[in-house]
Amino acid sequence: MKKRIALGTAIIFITMVVIGGASGVAFAKEYKIGYVDLARVFDEYKKTKDSEKALEDKAKGKEAERKKLIDEIKRLKDEQALLSEKAKAEKETSIDNVMKNLQDFDRNSRDELMKQRSDMLNGLLKDIEKVVTDYAKENGYDLIMNLRMLLYGSEQYDLTNEILKRLNK
Repeated sequence: MKKRIALGTAIIFITMVVIGGASGVAFAKEYKIGYVDLARVFDEYKKTKDSEKALEDKAKGKEAERKKLIDEIKRLKDEQALLSEKAKAEKETSIDNVMKNLQDFDRNSRDELMKQRSDMLNGLLKDIEKVVTDYAKENGYDLIMNLRMLLYGSEQYDLTNEILKRLNK
């Protein structure tokens, strides 16, 4: 008799677990998921191209300033070759000062351009993130992932073109 009660209880318990598990699956929420090729969005975003052009123009301006310093060093060395030993030593001090200025200029220019590039990238990524977030909310997406995080994604879930259209309006 005790065996029958234990067996009956076990059967009821197993049945409840199976039914409970099945009902959990039956009522599972379906998620709306998509993905975006963030690298492509970044590359094809008009503002990225404009920002890169502005950065290139600034770098060219810095290169022109650098060339002036190099030309000055060359001029000073040419002048130095024509001087007496005492005057050469004095000119060497001038050359050393300009060389130090050139090194400082190179370091400062590099740091400035790197900071501007970093700021530009952060701003562009914020723009992209906002557009993706707004798109997700407007269209009821629960999850939008970066393509680089996926091993596989069917093309039907690719939202890259939609995001690009919104960004490049």
